[in-house]
Amino acid sequence: MNFVEELRWRGMVHTMMPGTEELLEKEMVTAYLGIDPTADSLHIGHLCGVMMLRHFQRCGHKPLALVGGATGMIGDPSGKSQERNLLDEETLRHNQECIKKQLGKFLDFESDAPNKAELVNNYDWMKDFSFLDFARTVGKHITVNYMMAKDSVQKRLNGEARDGLSFTEFTYQLLQGYDFLHLYETKNCKLQLGGSDQWGNITTGAELIRRTNGGEVFALTCPLITKADGGKFGKTESGNIWLDARYTSPYKFYQFWLNVSDEDAKRYIKIFTSLSKEEIDGLIAEHDQAPHLRVLQKRLAKEVTIMVHSEADYNAAVEASGILFGNATSEALKKLDEDTLLAVFEGVPQFEVAKADIEAGIKAVDLFTEKAAIFPSKGEMRKLVQGGGVSLNKEKLAAFDQMITTADLLDEKYLLVQRGKKNYYLIIAK
Repeated sequence: MNFVEELRWRGMVHTMMPGTEELLEKEMVTAYLGIDPTADSLHIGHLCGVMMLRHFQRCGHKPLALVGGATGMIGDPSGKSQERNLLDEETLRHNQECIKKQLGKFLDFESDAPNKAELVNNYDWMKDFSFLDFARTVGKHITVNYMMAKDSVQKRLNGEARDGLSFTEFTYQLLQGYDFLHLYETKNCKLQLGGSDQWGNITTGAELIRRTNGGEVFALTCPLITKADGGKFGKTESGNIWLDARYTSPYKFYQFWLNVSDEDAKRYIKIFTSLSKEEIDGLIAEHDQAPHLRVLQKRLAKEVTIMVHSEADYNAAVEASGILFGNATSEALKKLDEDTLLAVFEGVPQFEVAKADIEAGIKAVDLFTEKAAIFPSKGEMRKLVQGGGVSLNKEKLAAFDQMITTADLLDEKYLLVQRGKKNYYLIIAK
């Protein structure tokens, strides 16, 4: 497989230094991509870069994932309007271990292959570097004029951010440049990958290598992912979509991909899956014939959820989705863990009732009219129950005065009431 061609048809090439393609055709190349360790999980904003590394390894080259322990302590000014908080070493190490575990789902770190992936942390070579050494080794090679001309610096100096730019952040491009030099000298790394906002930092590294030892290195960046409507990709009202199930449940993760627009699905399936061009072209053609079936979204959601989580998590997410919109059984409902149950029914009306009332046993008609205002009157509820229009936990209510006890509770505290086909209510026993 040809790496650049692979990225091109996937829409993943933004800018590339001349000579990059020729280098990749000539030899097995080592490339690195930097990842900011400010959290102990990656989010889907990192995924495009991680997929670049994945394709790179699949094309026979060697990927290095660089966790920016040192640079993460300073914060990259690119695209940021404020300075970062600084992390301590213990937090950084914890974050690094968690990130490596996640990357292991995309990259092969374990085999004996000559192109197996490696994880490196720039804190390891920066922590003992004195300021004087840095000023002599790196600072004297790059002029301030060169650094000032960078977009990331200009934007911050020209008043887009009120606070300007600290010296710490100004030196960031030199630190990232030194990473490239260090990896070039110690790992024969000749290529840096990144998002298009990193171009200025990457070219500083290439310039530093050229001026320090005359070496020639290359760069390739991917576009920053946006939504078709121009909105920021990967953010929802509740924040980032994380790869760690502790922060974003597999159900919510699956739902995110399932709900992208048709236009976005056509782009994202190329960027975020490893499906072949033929298969993707086929899916797009199938989708265009019957967009309402959401073939693309379903396949995209399946591929990414299995890759990030597991097949079991994907199946559970599909089953959970069916509870709200399909004809799921009470068995499927009872299998949901509490987090998924609450995620599925987020936004449906909720009522709190005293658990003591349910422990004592209470008639459905009293619970659903007096304790929780699901029905305006007992008469109306009786009529609907007789017509088979009321369900409790996905089972038709047999009689309007059926007794409800703790045996009916899901996760020992929830009741799911359905009025008609589409109206759901969640009763929480406290």
